[in-house]
Amino acid sequence: MASSLSLNATDTHVLDVDPLIDDLGTRIVVCCGSGGVGKTTTAAALGLRAAERGRKVVVLTIDPARRLAQSMGIDSLDNTPRRVKGIDDTAGGELHAMMLDMKRTFDEIVEAHADGQRAEAILGNPFYQSLSAGFAGTQEYMAMEKLGQLRAQDQWDLIVVDTPPSRSALDFLDAPKRLGSFLDGKLIRVLMAPAKVGGRAGMKFLNVGMSMMTGALGKLLGGQLLRDVQTFVAAMDTMFGGFRTRADATFKLLQAPGTAFLVVAAPERDALREAAYFVERLAAEDMPLAGLVLNRVHGSGAAQLSAERALAAAENLDERGIVDQGGGNVELRTSPEAGSPAPARDTPDEHAQTPDKTPHRAPATTPAPNSPATSTPACATTDDAPTDDAPADHATTERTATDQLTAGLLRLHAERMQLLAREQRTRDRFAALHPEVAVTEVGALPGDVHDLTGLRSIGDRLAAGADPAGAA
Repeated sequence: MASSLSLNATDTHVLDVDPLIDDLGTRIVVCCGSGGVGKTTTAAALGLRAAERGRKVVVLTIDPARRLAQSMGIDSLDNTPRRVKGIDDTAGGELHAMMLDMKRTFDEIVEAHADGQRAEAILGNPFYQSLSAGFAGTQEYMAMEKLGQLRAQDQWDLIVVDTPPSRSALDFLDAPKRLGSFLDGKLIRVLMAPAKVGGRAGMKFLNVGMSMMTGALGKLLGGQLLRDVQTFVAAMDTMFGGFRTRADATFKLLQAPGTAFLVVAAPERDALREAAYFVERLAAEDMPLAGLVLNRVHGSGAAQLSAERALAAAENLDERGIVDQGGGNVELRTSPEAGSPAPARDTPDEHAQTPDKTPHRAPATTPAPNSPATSTPACATTDDAPTDDAPADHATTERTATDQLTAGLLRLHAERMQLLAREQRTRDRFAALHPEVAVTEVGALPGDVHDLTGLRSIGDRLAAGADPAGAA
């Protein structure tokens, strides 16, 4: 019964993470997937585990939330790799981390591929400043550029990439082509023509249709913005080919045997639908897919108790509480609405009368003032009913409270088992579509990951990947 509730189907390949990161031929691991599924944490945990197993690792994150820096004990991350302290380096490994600075990366490209005067003109151009700070696709493209730079340095033998957070996980692959299309577009060529030829000669060079187009753009964008764009395009003209060449080289690097893609997803319908789409796209682009990381999987240590049986047991406890109202009867006897309590047990009865059936009278001998008789209420001289009934009422109340608590726990367990069943159905749908994809599962942690210890725990679960029940 327990095995049927595990998300690891028997006909599904299990992704073995340790051989992947131990293989010196693996140089790049790219973690991708939809937003909010734990890509950043997965990338950091993989990097830490690889470093503590002897690899020299750099983790590149594009997540601006700075959770990676906090979990690694670094005050802040920037465009320069920083070494992480506190790891177990007995195997000779190192761990560095960095966070992509999109604008700084763009500036570095300009500075590296343009002479000083032209670079200064580009960096000071208003249109360039807007483009480098937030143009659609720039972040993804700069992530590709930075990956290419890190790989060319050959300082680390493993690069772990956390892809940008975006609505579509495919942006990372599409960015080089989209930027190349932008640079090759008709609009760019139109804007380049007058700037390349220059001044009035440029306007004579343009035919009437192009002049009308430029005039229309001037009205749409504003004359100053159009001049800024033309100046930027003219200064960048010699660099456009370099952009395209490097984008093509990085794209081929992602297709190389030393690269491994890990698709990260949660056991939820939308996340796995996006993961399935990404798996198909990677196959279409001949990208090497290592497998799927199924993150935040729930488990149970009592999977043999089904949701149906737990709910039935909870209902039985509730019904017994309704029939046996011991505690409720006590409240009923003493409530004002019920009138005066019945005298049968709480007032003097036949045991408190004399043998001749006359009302009980106090004995002739008066006890001493400090004797127990003077300090005991009159009812204590009766059959002492509270002494007999109070333990029974107390036991009934305790039993009722225990039943209520047990019923509540049974319902919580039933909810957990229903959640596991939903995750199982979602996982089965993905496995039916892509039975060839190897899967490792990461059991849900009770809290957030905020330090190296938490990252190690995630790494251990990534490596185990077969029994999320232990992480319940």
